[in-house]
Amino acid sequence: MFGAVVGDVVGSRFEWHNIKTKDFELITPKSKFTDDTVMTIAVADALAKSKPNNYSDLSDCAIERMQYWGRKYHGAGYGRSFYSWIFSGSPVPYNSFGNGAAMRVSACGYASRSINDVKQLSFAVTSVTHDHPESIKAAEAVSSVVYMARTGSDMDAIRAYITENYYNIDFTLDEIRPSYRFDVSCQGSVPQAFEAFFESNGFIDAIRNAVSIGGDSDTIAAIAGSIAWAYYSRRGVTDEMASIRDTVLDILPSDLKETLINTSKILTK
Repeated sequence: MFGAVVGDVVGSRFEWHNIKTKDFELITPKSKFTDDTVMTIAVADALAKSKPNNYSDLSDCAIERMQYWGRKYHGAGYGRSFYSWIFSGSPVPYNSFGNGAAMRVSACGYASRSINDVKQLSFAVTSVTHDHPESIKAAEAVSSVVYMARTGSDMDAIRAYITENYYNIDFTLDEIRPSYRFDVSCQGSVPQAFEAFFESNGFIDAIRNAVSIGGDSDTIAAIAGSIAWAYYSRRGVTDEMASIRDTVLDILPSDLKETLINTSKILTK
């Protein structure tokens, strides 16, 4: 979860002002958290409050927590349909294939004890809003890779799993960087986030990769960051990772910060 939030905050100032280079300052006074952070924390909060033996009430918890945090931070930059869903008295899914489904699910990869668990949990928190097959697929792919990354799978195994089950990523970042444009669909941004991770040599490098292609920078960086944190922290959080994590945590309001830290402890114990 920390990786998603770091990616979101780093990418936030480039969402509408894309850059096409890895050479940029990670955090400036213009850096901020967006809906990606709020909903990542909301899903983690739902998992922490759901029944831990079988998560049978997870969808209900997800609705309640996403509406709670979404209403509290209603200016975080939600899409129009999701904003309406947040304030609905009878919230129902709306067949979206937007990448909001993929940016918020990293906590499912920590709460799960198997790939089957991942699929069940990601479906439960995704289908309450983004019930389009592309969204279900993307959320499952991201949370599955977070699970694989934190439990010891190497880069080649993760790439093979994605290729065989979800996306045939047949491009490099250098190939797409000149022409890649803003795309909020799962199918048009999630494979790019995976490639940002696959080409990385460390957590920060994955974030820089994600931002450098342009497009929906905060969300692509949030997805790549969620995977990269799970992968590169499994042998211990480096000083560089800890430094940017702590810097980003200080940007968050106290309630979001405390909830992120507490749910992380609950879901990773």
